[in-house]
Amino acid sequence: MSDQAEKTKHILVALVENKPGVLNRIASLFRRRNFNVDSLTVGRTHRSHISRMTIVMDGSGISGRRIAANLFKLINVIDVAVVSEEPHVSRDLALIKVRANDADARNHLTQVCDQYPAHIVDIGPEVAIVQIAAQEDLVEMLIKELEPLGIVEMVRTGVVAMGRGVRILDSPYEPVIPATRNSNGNGAYQVYGV
Repeated sequence: MSDQAEKTKHILVALVENKPGVLNRIASLFRRRNFNVDSLTVGRTHRSHISRMTIVMDGSGISGRRIAANLFKLINVIDVAVVSEEPHVSRDLALIKVRANDADARNHLTQVCDQYPAHIVDIGPEVAIVQIAAQEDLVEMLIKELEPLGIVEMVRTGVVAMGRGVRILDSPYEPVIPATRNSNGNGAYQVYGV
């Protein structure tokens, strides 16, 4: 991946409420604004009511802060950070199934894996599966090196990123639990979970 391509990508991290429909709202925002998303990953955090989204976008023609401002306007979005504008660690995981049906192919595959933070996780008489968890550019380079062997199948998780050092994106946010009518019919409201 060239330096120019790397410069035009924005990596945003959004903390969102862990509720149904949140991913749909965010995807709809990108569709409406015609933003091109390279990858979008979502996972729970150490707080069960908060999920963390990592979004990698083509940044040509728009600033990361503007995208973050649009995200922050959405209901269920707790916090947003443009991680690509600060020192960060990012990783992409890929599983790549390649042809390895003879000794030469297996030897070549082993040599290629030794040059990268990759290893063979499954091997059979016809194919082998290679796993790599590294920066996106290293994953791309490995894929190019494996193409001559014949890529049969591939899956990638998308990029996850985190600010380095004390750059922490966390929130003391606690969900508000709505009041419900008391079952005895006296009109009083009772708040559950507090």
